[in-house]
Amino acid sequence: MLRLVVRRLLQLIPTLLGLSVLLFLWLNRLPGGPASAILGERATEAEVARINRALGLDEPVHVQYWRFLKRIFELDLGTSTQTGQPVWDEFTLRFPATVELGVAAILIAVVIGVPLGYLAAKRRGGWLDVAAVSGSLVGICIPVFFLALLLKGVFAVELGWFPSYGRLSTGLDATEITGFAILDGVLTGELDASWDAIVHLVLPAVTLSSIPLAVIVRMTRASVLEVLGEDYVRTAESKGLDKRVVRVRHVLRNAMLPVVTAVGLLTGSLLSGAVLTESVFSFGGVGSFIRTSIDARDYPVLVGFILFIAMVYVVINLLVDLAYSLIDPRVRVH
Repeated sequence: MLRLVVRRLLQLIPTLLGLSVLLFLWLNRLPGGPASAILGERATEAEVARINRALGLDEPVHVQYWRFLKRIFELDLGTSTQTGQPVWDEFTLRFPATVELGVAAILIAVVIGVPLGYLAAKRRGGWLDVAAVSGSLVGICIPVFFLALLLKGVFAVELGWFPSYGRLSTGLDATEITGFAILDGVLTGELDASWDAIVHLVLPAVTLSSIPLAVIVRMTRASVLEVLGEDYVRTAESKGLDKRVVRVRHVLRNAMLPVVTAVGLLTGSLLSGAVLTESVFSFGGVGSFIRTSIDARDYPVLVGFILFIAMVYVVINLLVDLAYSLIDPRVRVH
């Protein structure tokens, strides 16, 4: 297992280096250059030249790239032109909110999607199968922002069952330790704050889980149907093995390999694609901050966001590889 982890980490180095090259080239090919992005469209040539000298953009390309790479390793992603604060500090401040939202959404998708996909495959052609396939099609097709507005309008505004914005109720005196509102409430014994955070999390998490849930249902159903037709499953059943053994050891375990891959990719997309959901519910995570950064042409934040998402995918891909090796030990030898 350790050898697998080391090998995967070494394979990720050229990927990250390649990404750094693309990012550097993108920065240097911005319309008007980074200086114009900072100063605005009406900047004079003298002001642009002054910013270029201050940022070292008048030096040779290889010197600029080495400085850019060094800053990345030092976690120096520059300063936000919106807030005047270091980009890394802005991300660490908002990252817990996005993680809470993404984890809650993927948990909803997995806990509901895997059993539903399995039952739909076992009852192929029945009403549950038809409902699951039809529902997953709707979940994939419906736009996230529309679903967010719909859930907000019905369950927050009309019925008043859930809050319509934020992570915690206004005026709630909650102690912050880690930045994760639910975890902080548990650590400090302020369970009312944890419950309040969970209630605020329901609508955004359900909204964000819609597409992953639909994908996981369809993926699990297709994978289980394929495994059910394998000879080793029929052999296990003909031997009279307990149905739970056949279901868990022979069917689900082998059907989970493609599902694990899908869950890994979906988790990365959730953390990077929460922009609309966070914006509708004013959730205060990285996603809503990115939306305002796009409007303000805050390029240091956008570069930091791209690097952040790249690292998220790197970590998730590593976890997927480890999960593969646990589900199917044969993977460890490849």
